[in-house]
Amino acid sequence: MTSKIPVTVITGFLGAGKTTLVRHLLGHARGKRIALIINEFGELGVDKQVLAGCGDETCRAEDMIELANGCLCCTVAEDFIPTMQQLLSRPERPDHIVIETSGLALPQPLIRAFNWPEIRSGVTNDGVVAVADAAALSEGRFAASEAAVDAQRKSDAMLDHETPLGELFEDQLIAADLVILNKTDLVDEAALAAIEAELRAKMRPGTGLVRARNGHVDVTALLGLGLATEDNLAGRESHHELEHGGEGHEHDDFDSFAVRLPATASRDSLLSSIEATIRAHDVLRLKGFAALPGAAARLAIQAVGPRLNAWFDRPWRDGEARETALVVIGESPLDRAAITASLQKAGA
Repeated sequence: MTSKIPVTVITGFLGAGKTTLVRHLLGHARGKRIALIINEFGELGVDKQVLAGCGDETCRAEDMIELANGCLCCTVAEDFIPTMQQLLSRPERPDHIVIETSGLALPQPLIRAFNWPEIRSGVTNDGVVAVADAAALSEGRFAASEAAVDAQRKSDAMLDHETPLGELFEDQLIAADLVILNKTDLVDEAALAAIEAELRAKMRPGTGLVRARNGHVDVTALLGLGLATEDNLAGRESHHELEHGGEGHEHDDFDSFAVRLPATASRDSLLSSIEATIRAHDVLRLKGFAALPGAAARLAIQAVGPRLNAWFDRPWRDGEARETALVVIGESPLDRAAITASLQKAGA
């Protein structure tokens, strides 16, 4: 039996200093081989920036995975679980895994995913770290550029939630085991004391609070917390969960699968087929991309319940397979054969 791999989840708004913190962590890993999963938008070339701060032995190119298929908390089933399974299946498994979430991510769905049987036997959530921007908070804002956070929200077409920034900030804090108050060199002591008092009022009792400049935090304060957060979910509920009495679906209440479709006759026939399938089979969510005859760009498709949106998001790349591939999510069990057959009518 091999021991579980500890996983640290790092959350916080765009610009709070998550990537800087990760770069510092990788550069001071003290021989630990770190696998890094990044789900951040707006950080162009972040992989090169991060890798520049760590050595080949602690963070190799193949140990770095970028997930750009939407906000990670909204794509747990189709992104997070397969990625973790991929890491666990490697002959050389990492000593520690670090997940840098999107600034829009709700930590709660990600934490609960550590209880999925597919990964629970191999990993444990070592702890959740939330990074907060002291300078922005001192000015009465949640992020250095709330406009940039809003732009990030609009750029993520697969985002399932539109939580107000204030609530999202509190959801990140309440889920954290450790809060890093970053950019403290930009704020005087009196303001820092006021900010910390405000943060503690929103944090769970016992949550750690550490000051930092430029994301420099002792690695021993970040790794090896050993908290097994997946076993201690009480008190971390998001605003949405509290508003609904703490009720929510367990992971085994949901089912999802991917389907690839033959050539589609037209955009209208495809979307009509999708809409009919959603209504007939009570599909909760469907998303993906489609290849249309004569179209030089791929068609992005996003459906939440009966609400269906489609738009050309970018041209097909050279060498890229031009196919229609969709992910279907619904309450378990889904009738996969019937749903697939229904969707395939679009090519008839």
